[in-house]
Amino acid sequence: MEPETDAGRAGLAALLADPAGALIALDFDGTLAPIVADPDAAFAHPDTVGVLARLAERIGTVAILTGRPVQAVRRLARLDDAAGVDGLEVLGQYGVERWDAATGEVVAPEPPAGLAAAREALPALLARLDAGDAYVEDKGRALGVHVRRTADPQGTFERLREPLAALTAEHDLHLEPGKLVLELRAPGIDKGAALGELVTNRGARAVAFAGDDLGDLAAYDAVERLRAEGVPGLLLCSLGDERTALADRADLVLDGPDGVVAWLGSLADRLDG
Repeated sequence: MEPETDAGRAGLAALLADPAGALIALDFDGTLAPIVADPDAAFAHPDTVGVLARLAERIGTVAILTGRPVQAVRRLARLDDAAGVDGLEVLGQYGVERWDAATGEVVAPEPPAGLAAAREALPALLARLDAGDAYVEDKGRALGVHVRRTADPQGTFERLREPLAALTAEHDLHLEPGKLVLELRAPGIDKGAALGELVTNRGARAVAFAGDDLGDLAAYDAVERLRAEGVPGLLLCSLGDERTALADRADLVLDGPDGVVAWLGSLADRLDG
């Protein structure tokens, strides 16, 4: 459960030495919740709320940073009725939506201009590509095309990449590939920018980030930039059945959401001690 790199060990030591000045940001799907065939049923690990409540009492900033809409994370993590999470913040849709658990306030901009046209064109495009059985998750400000439930998930994923890239380019959107999902969203928005902004706004003196998928690489890049600027950082990877590039860059690789939540619990124990 200890980081395997010098930079990771320095990041953890800084977090333990100055928890009030630390920031912990966590991806949701694949990190706090298992990857499942139905994204609407991807409920968080049952110990998530308890461990986040413990950390929120001890760490300066605890945040969930996800491509999901804030409303979906609140439901899937059962945050609305949870006790002790007033210190938690949820940054949804790669940071464009924000929910403060203490106030219940949600801040969200308007959807990107081209999304409505892409939404209208998508069903016919999927049918034409023999991918009508793909599940389209409408996130309000983004569209996720999930292929995990199709007859040939990997083949369908590869077949859709180029046409969906063309569709996003036509409507001034960005295509973000993930684990058997292709997401159409606004350009210029990623977890790295959101994490960097959060670190700056909170004046964090140490940062830890946990993720599992390609969409988390921008946050990894942000932590490494912060390290170069003198802010200690820790990179955690939640490893599932599908290995991603994050595992090769992480300071510590954990066994899926079970491993992530266990590590967070052990961190809370160390802070208590």
